[in-house]
Amino acid sequence: MVVLAGPTASGKSEVALLLAEHLGGEIVSADSMQVYRGMDIGTAKPSSADRARVPHHLVDIVDVTESFDAAQFAREAHAAVADIEARGRRAILCGGTGLYFNAFFGGVGTAPAVEAELRHALESTPLEELLRELAERDPAAFAKIDRKNSRRVIRAVEVIRKTGRPFSEQKSNWTSCGSTSRVFALRRESEDLHNRINERVDAMFAQGLVDETRRLLERGLAGNRTAMQALGYRQVVAHLRGECSLIETIELIKLRTRQFAKRQMTWFRGQLKPEWIDVTADETAAEVARRILRP
Repeated sequence: MVVLAGPTASGKSEVALLLAEHLGGEIVSADSMQVYRGMDIGTAKPSSADRARVPHHLVDIVDVTESFDAAQFAREAHAAVADIEARGRRAILCGGTGLYFNAFFGGVGTAPAVEAELRHALESTPLEELLRELAERDPAAFAKIDRKNSRRVIRAVEVIRKTGRPFSEQKSNWTSCGSTSRVFALRRESEDLHNRINERVDAMFAQGLVDETRRLLERGLAGNRTAMQALGYRQVVAHLRGECSLIETIELIKLRTRQFAKRQMTWFRGQLKPEWIDVTADETAAEVARRILRP
């Protein structure tokens, strides 16, 4: 199996297509939002033409009203890889969702299932109170968690209350359930990556991101807390609710995407530890693919 990672807008999807064509492979998407049907423009989902060129797995597998998490991803991805390899094909795991890579290679833990009554109570509790509880009961998790991400904070406190054990302990007890031969990650100069991000966001709005988001809201997007976290969509939802202008929304998405790309790079360096492929602004996807394929 080949793994190809990289921050958003780094060009990994086109490189993965070329690798798959050369190696006789199929792509397994490691993107937490491309699993949702209808979330196409904002996730830069592979087009029907791309999927005709190379089979893609774990794309368009759930509706926006359905839940999907890292544990489900790990199960589905391992099944897809096993199926691909059983047919004598090469699996190419491609994406940028760190949590999904963690689940695939590190396995999934034994954290308890969601309990509706407790979850509702926690969601009604101010974030500041939840953070205080987390700091008291699990300093290690408090030190590492994204304190602005209420969904993750709620889940950590929920697990602690249900098990009586620190959330960080349970995360560290994951066991290995996968390995790979080679892991690559694309890396671009900051100015180049930022320009590509800005161009991608402009293209998404030109392609109809606002209308796509409106249709998704009609289909129940707002009721799915995970899908509503999707970068781009949540900002457009705020725009549709009259909270900011279109111009402000576009610029905010560009900013948030640049920040997200920086966090992705930090994660790749610290966790994935790939073979870095430095890509120049004028280098084509075919040239990048050839470098990866070179012995």
